[in-house]
This record gives sequence, structure tokens and C-alpha cells, in this order.
Amino acid sequence: MRPDLLNPLFAPVSALPGVGPKTGKLFDRLLERPAGARVVDVLFHIPHSSIDRRNRPAISQAPRDEIVTLEVRVVDHRPPSRNSKGPFRVLVEDETGDVLLVFFLANHQWIERMLPIGAKRWVSGKLELWDGHLQMVHPDKVLDEEGLARLPPVEPVYWLTEGLYQRNVGKAAEAALARTPVLPEWHEGATLSLRKLPSFAQALATLHRPASPKDLEPDSPARVRLALDELLASQMALVMTRAKFRELPGRASVGDGRIADQILASLPFQLTGSQAEAIAEIRADIASTKRMLRLLQGDVGSGKTLVALLTMASVVEAGRQAALMAPTEILARQHYERMFPLGQSVGIRFGLITGRDKVSERNKTLAALAAGEIDILVGTHAVFQESVVFKDLAYAVVDEQHRFGVHQRLALGEKGEAVDVLVMTATPIPRTLVLTYFGDMDVSTLREKPAGRKPVDTRALPVERIDEVVGGLHRALDAGAQVYWVCPLVEENEELDVAAAQERYELLRQFFGDKVGLVHGKMKGREKDAAMEAFQRNETKVLVATTVIEVGVDVPNASIMVIEHAERFGLAQLHQLRGRVGRGAAKSTCLLLYKAPLGEVSKARINIMRETEDGFRIAEEDLRLRGEGEILGSRQSGLPGFRLASLDVHGPLLNIAREEAKRVLESDPDLQSDHGQALRLLLHLFEREEAAKLVRAG
Repeated sequence: MRPDLLNPLFAPVSALPGVGPKTGKLFDRLLERPAGARVVDVLFHIPHSSIDRRNRPAISQAPRDEIVTLEVRVVDHRPPSRNSKGPFRVLVEDETGDVLLVFFLANHQWIERMLPIGAKRWVSGKLELWDGHLQMVHPDKVLDEEGLARLPPVEPVYWLTEGLYQRNVGKAAEAALARTPVLPEWHEGATLSLRKLPSFAQALATLHRPASPKDLEPDSPARVRLALDELLASQMALVMTRAKFRELPGRASVGDGRIADQILASLPFQLTGSQAEAIAEIRADIASTKRMLRLLQGDVGSGKTLVALLTMASVVEAGRQAALMAPTEILARQHYERMFPLGQSVGIRFGLITGRDKVSERNKTLAALAAGEIDILVGTHAVFQESVVFKDLAYAVVDEQHRFGVHQRLALGEKGEAVDVLVMTATPIPRTLVLTYFGDMDVSTLREKPAGRKPVDTRALPVERIDEVVGGLHRALDAGAQVYWVCPLVEENEELDVAAAQERYELLRQFFGDKVGLVHGKMKGREKDAAMEAFQRNETKVLVATTVIEVGVDVPNASIMVIEHAERFGLAQLHQLRGRVGRGAAKSTCLLLYKAPLGEVSKARINIMRETEDGFRIAEEDLRLRGEGEILGSRQSGLPGFRLASLDVHGPLLNIAREEAKRVLESDPDLQSDHGQALRLLLHLFEREEAAKLVRAG
């Protein structure tokens, strides 16, 4: 249960004065809260910039092309002639000079009412020199003395959505500040005094009522304070989850090597150094009596599946069961098809379970699993279902872990007694993000590519040269190549993405006929599988696709990747897509088709793609260019995207937050002290309730 003290902050946004049902829906959209925005969401919607209205010079001293606030007297009205579309001009002056206020298509009565001749007014806006005369076009503010008293010297500027205005958000923020209760301090005194940081409430007030534009800078004391709060909540949750996981007793699974050694002997290549190291680390974990929670990260094509198979073999040698879960049916089947021939030859019994199995097939698989007649189960989310019962699950491997929430990983771990968990990702994760999202999880990293992987020749071309690309494909197909053609993202709208893919599919069929296949996220699962299988069997030569083929799909004969409108993709996505080629004997090419002119970020992405195939360098650059939420797909996976912390700026605060979290949990693991109670409030405030539940359960 959330503490009552926080209830005012978790009231619906409609509880704020001036926010009715219609405006409330606009706030839901602005604050990305489909289930309904709350007061706390308004508080955490901090301004992105400000307008400085402190500069109040005499007219003769006023700088050009800057925001100024002038005290003036209204001298003359100069309306446009009848039937003219010219502007309404108002002449104003002070003792040092005069200015023309210019209003296009304005309501004349409003102007005459707001600026009566002879009245003293304050006007604020950008002053420009036009045709030898000073003018201010459409002043931002026209105020009398009472209005001036209410004008903030520095005006916050918020991100908006259609239908909302700065005044709506500013008024809601003021009301939200007024509802903020007095909260106890949750940071240690030394942390705050060392950095001279304000309290939580003071920091929020400073950002919504900045006294200077510097107050909104990412390194300002107010921003640093709130970033540290959010990072501390995140690290507390991770450290507590990790501690609870480690408290649980483990079971040792000690293999004798008889199965794994036979698999290794059958391989036509040697393990890379980092594969051998990762296998040794994982085997040491599963052979110990402590529970394993390890992250295996490797670049595209670095051989994670083989590491998973050889370590699962160790568990099978010990007479127990293992499971591998993938986020899509295509990937689950691919893992199964890769591992089955290697494992079957040495006596491993495999099962496959997905959401679309026939009832009779599924029942047969479930019965064999429960009886211990399946050693390794491969599957999708279907593995979580209550009907899936193992005889003795010892080891669970979760592929592409960022597609699953933390609770799903733990749910898989509850399918057996003291299950060891390995999570794998083919998206190399920068060190900062490993610490942020996985805390002190043990990490194994595969940096080398297996022998035989060839570099991919990456080129960038303007989309206008698409005819040349199609011409080149004729020659490539004649030489036996297969081609992925990835269609652009269209405003994150799957319907439009599908339409773009359909259009490109139909165009390419005019050139290549039945050699062209199509796969996209809106297709039924069986259709998608059929399209992928036709491509894998070389029945189709060109596969037009949306990003559904981004992760894991393996067609060694495919040697050309065309990515249309590459400027719309993130770096990690481009790298993942490029990783689909370069897996066979043929020389491979990746063509990045872009729409000119390119923005600075898009240009940087494409340049990095051409410079390197090192996924870890690409991941660091992606973090710098895009921020952490996009890289890990946190919005889709239930990972906590940050609202107040920006890791490219506030990354150094992570260590402070982690050390603080560790100290607290060593001295007060159940958060019973006054300081601990304050930290419980922090966990609820930043919606890390899972951690708060662990405290209660503990």
C-alpha cells in the first residue's frame, strides 16, 4: 500500500484547479499516461527551457533581436485601411525613444482595449529593427501594473501537446507544487552537504519557478538533486531485489562434461576466448550453492546461443532440466533448430512450446516435461503459463532480456527449486546502463566474433538513387545472393509501417516477381513463419520487411541488407539489422538509403555505422545521441525509463546512489528506521513498488 502522505501526489490530474475532463485527457497524452495522468506526473514534467524577462531597459538602451520588457506609454493607433490585409500598428514610447507594436490579423477591439491611448503598459517580446524603425511583432505580453506584478521574471517553457498551452501547464504545475506534502529527507546528510543540494520540494519549486535560466541546466543543483533522487530509488530497488535473490538458497548443478565435450568435439571450429571464459563463469555459478543471476551480453553474431547450449548441457549432465525463452516464435524456433541437431546427437531431449501449438502437441510436450522426459525446453512467453510444469528445472536462459520485464524473469525462475537465471542480450549495453538497469548483476561479455565472420561493407546513398540499387540487385541475385530490404519506420505507427512495406514489396515484385517475399508485424504468426522459412530455404531471394527481422534471425546466404530511410533508425537498430548479413561465405554489403538533407544526429549515426562494426562502441555512441530509454526499449519492456535523470549527464551520480543504497541495506535491510521509512516513501514516489513489496515480504 502506498503511504497516505503521498496520496495528494497520486490524485488524478483533474484534481488540480482549472483541469477539467477535456483538459485532463490532453494532460494524459502529454504526460504519456493512457490510464490517466496524476499530480506527480505534472510535477515531474519539468520545463525544457525558459524565457528571461528580467531585461527591462529604456528603449534607447534595448538590445536588438533579444527578449526585452519595456515600460511604455501608448501614443497612437494606426489601423490598416479598409479592406487591407496589412497589420494594425500601435506606437508606444518612453523618454528615450519609441517602438511600433505590430499585430497581423488581430482583433482591433482587443488591441484598443488592451492598449488604450495614453495608458502606461509593459510590453515583452523580441525587439527588431525594420526599415529603419524599432518594432515588436506580436508582443508575447501586454500588461498593466497588476499583470506585471504577476509576471515571472524568468518564464518556464514546457513541452506541449496539441490543445495545451504554456499557461495551462504552468498553472497546473503551480497547483501541483501547492499540493506537495512536506516529506522527510531520504539522503544522507553528507551527500547533500557535499554537493550543496536543495531539498526535494525546493528543487521542484526551483525548476517550475526558475530565478535564472541556469536553474534549468542539467548540472544545476535542483536538477542534480532530483536526478539523484530518481537514481537512488532505482538503485535501492536493484540492490534490494539482488539481495533478496541472493538470500534464497541455491542448488549446485555439477556436470561431468560428458555431453558438453561431445558437442564441442563435433563443432567445425574452436570456441573464442570470451566464449570459453563465459562458459567457465556460468558453470562455476551453477555449480555453487548460491543462486545465479548473470547477464550474458555479446555483439551481433558473437555466439551466445552456443554458450547457452554448452552450459545447459552441464545441467543435463547433472540430471536436471533447463529452459530457454525467446521473445518471438521465429526466434524460439530458430534456437530450437540450431541446438536440436547438436544436442540430439549426444542424447539431449528437446521440447518446443509456443503460443500456437496444437492442443494435442502441447499436451504431449507438457506431459513429457513433467515426467522429466525433456531435458531442455525452448519456448516463447508460453513457458510462463501455469500449465507448464517441470520435473526439476535448474537453469533458465532468457534471450533478448530487454523484451521482458523483471517480474517475468523472476517468474521463470520460480518454475523450479532454486533456479539459476542467465539473461542474454545481443544489444551491447554501455557500462552506465548495465549498472543502471542490472545493478550488481554478474556480467559475462562476448567481444570477439567467431572465426569466419567477415566484415560488412557499409555504404550510404541518398534515397533518390534507389533505381541504381534495384539495378544492382539484378546482378547480385543472378550471382546467387539473397537480400533483406528493410522499410522505414513511419512515425512509430505500425499501420503506416505496414503500408510502406506493402508498397515497396509490390514495386520490387514488378522487377523480381515471385522471388520477393514480405514479412511485417501485423501478419498472423503462421504467415510470418512461412515467409521467413521460404527465405531461409532460398525459395524467395528478396525479403521485404519491417524491423520484425531485427533480432536474431539467421540466414547465412543473405549477403545484402538495404535499409530505407536509415536516418529514421537508432544506431543500435541499424547495427542489429546490419548483423543479419555477413554470416556466410559471401562478401556482404549494407546499404543505408537516406533522405537528404540529414540532421546532425542522423549524419553522426550514419558516419559511425560506416566507421565501425564494434557494437560496444556503437552502444556508447547511441547512449550519447539518444539517451537510455530508447536504447533498452524501456517503454515496451517495463524497465524504468528516467524522467528526471539523464544518464549522459548524470551518469556519475550512479555510483553515489549505489553506494548510498548499499550502506542503507547493510545497516537497515528492512527499512525500519526513520531514515528507512523515508526511503520507503522515495520508492513509492518513483514507483519502484516491487522493491517496497520485497521489504514487506522480507
